[in-house]
Amino acid sequence: MARFERLPRLAWRFIRLPPRLIYSVGLGSLIGRTVLLLTTTGRRTGRRRTTPLQYEEIDGSFYVAAARGPTTDWLRNLLSDRHVELRVGSRRFKGTARVLSDPEQIADFLELRVRRRPRLMPLILRAGGMPADPTREDFVAYARQRPLAIITPDTRAS
Repeated sequence: MARFERLPRLAWRFIRLPPRLIYSVGLGSLIGRTVLLLTTTGRRTGRRRTTPLQYEEIDGSFYVAAARGPTTDWLRNLLSDRHVELRVGSRRFKGTARVLSDPEQIADFLELRVRRRPRLMPLILRAGGMPADPTREDFVAYARQRPLAIITPDTRAS
């Protein structure tokens, strides 16, 4: 089991607090290049749930991987209701999410992230159980346990 998955739920709440505070005081532009706020609708409660997530923007869509795997609450929420809200820097908009589970496509995304963020991503991947110098097979094996959400901004007026 990866180190990420062993963290208790309360620890995850504390990890998510600083980015939410930065956005709430209007400084989202400081971290908006790497962290977005995703708001989903709770699958059981129907309440709005906001989660800070690292992302990559590719061709106008926002890609976010589930570091804790398929049982991550935000992922299960958007599987229940694909309509989400995003806050990226100073921008706010609605979007529609779809979840990829193809390991080859997710591995492509992970390799892209490593190329774009060569200092941060190897640390994150190693904490998730990847070897220091991963092969393509390592990426594919890792990707089997990490779904990827692609959020496309809605073109209609929000």
